[in-house]
Amino acid sequence: MISILHTADWHLGQTFFSYDRVKEHTHFLDWLKQTILKEDIDVLLISGDIFDVSNPSAQAQNQFYRFIQEITTLKNNIQIVVTAGNHDSASRLEAPLPLVQDKNTFIKGLVPKVNSEIDYDQLIIPLYNQQKEIEGFCLAVPFLRQGDYPKVDSENPHAAGIQELYMQLIQRVNEKRREDQSVVAMGHLQAIGSDIAKNDYSEKLIIGGLESVSPNLFKDINYTALGHIHKAQKLAGCEHIRYSGSPLPMSFAEKYYKHGVVKVVLDKGKTVSIDKIEYSPLVKLISIPDKGAALPQDVLDSLSNLPIARDGDDTSLYPYLEVRVLLEEPEPMLVQKISVALEDKAVRLTRIPNEYRTKNVITQEYDSLDGLQSLEPIDLAKKVFLDTYKVDMSDSLLELFQEVYYKIEEEEK
Repeated sequence: MISILHTADWHLGQTFFSYDRVKEHTHFLDWLKQTILKEDIDVLLISGDIFDVSNPSAQAQNQFYRFIQEITTLKNNIQIVVTAGNHDSASRLEAPLPLVQDKNTFIKGLVPKVNSEIDYDQLIIPLYNQQKEIEGFCLAVPFLRQGDYPKVDSENPHAAGIQELYMQLIQRVNEKRREDQSVVAMGHLQAIGSDIAKNDYSEKLIIGGLESVSPNLFKDINYTALGHIHKAQKLAGCEHIRYSGSPLPMSFAEKYYKHGVVKVVLDKGKTVSIDKIEYSPLVKLISIPDKGAALPQDVLDSLSNLPIARDGDDTSLYPYLEVRVLLEEPEPMLVQKISVALEDKAVRLTRIPNEYRTKNVITQEYDSLDGLQSLEPIDLAKKVFLDTYKVDMSDSLLELFQEVYYKIEEEEK
């Protein structure tokens, strides 16, 4: 029997709207160490995006390798398999490998090749149970960039190439293993049918969604440990094909996500159990209003009800706040009013996104230059204002525009 813990998308070193998140990540890593000990985990799988950027800070790297050092000291028989994500530098992630190999830690950032051919065997890692017997094998596949996978003649050669690489690996491992030995796959990719945060596509910016691998590829594997999508979820209705999700929310679109890790127990080639272990992040995310946007005065009233900051507070633990304002016309002093309202509050302001209320107005579209030239300046100004802010110009702005316009006309005469 073997117990596995699946996690991914740590994004160590991330700053949240310029706020440092070191304490948040430290809290998670401490929790993870305790969970590994409590659950008596044999194998830890980390499916990519260990770091937030390809050139992480010394502090972020220190956090990661200190975690490796501490957990392998606390539980010297644990096996750790790490694969690179699209945010990681594959070569940089592998560089310290000689220093951690004696700690039963495997890091796969690059796809190994011999004479320009993929060395599939190096991506297949035996997994040992507590009796030091091979209980199964792990297909440790990092994020795949162009040139990492076989060339396939297809309308989507990227997705087809990734699928071909996994198919080759599955065939190889099936030739190696006995019937009483399990197979676990790792991947950092976007699978077809995965649920991504609405109005927030940070998970797709680099990859672009081109891989779109079908989860059916993994249906005959005991467990597939995926990374890249921040929302914890199972795919294609299969308990054994999962994204573990990120331990911390990476944006306000993720504030309601349930965070944690996945524990998998395998025995004699069978999947015994798959369970989510929930984790509560150290710092909360707050939106005012909670959903949608509110008028300025309603927003200011809500801000007045926020908890008061106290002397001696650790401000790095204050919740992150976004303020969503619904405007009917531009309000130049809005940011200042919000800042004043928050001066004594126990929150950290991150952003103030504005939305403009659309009124039922009749507008005339001008599709040609001639049409625009036939407009009076005031009409053109009203059209541009309406297109930009989705509301009519106020009387005061109309008067101001007219005053400036007449003054310019007089100077030109």
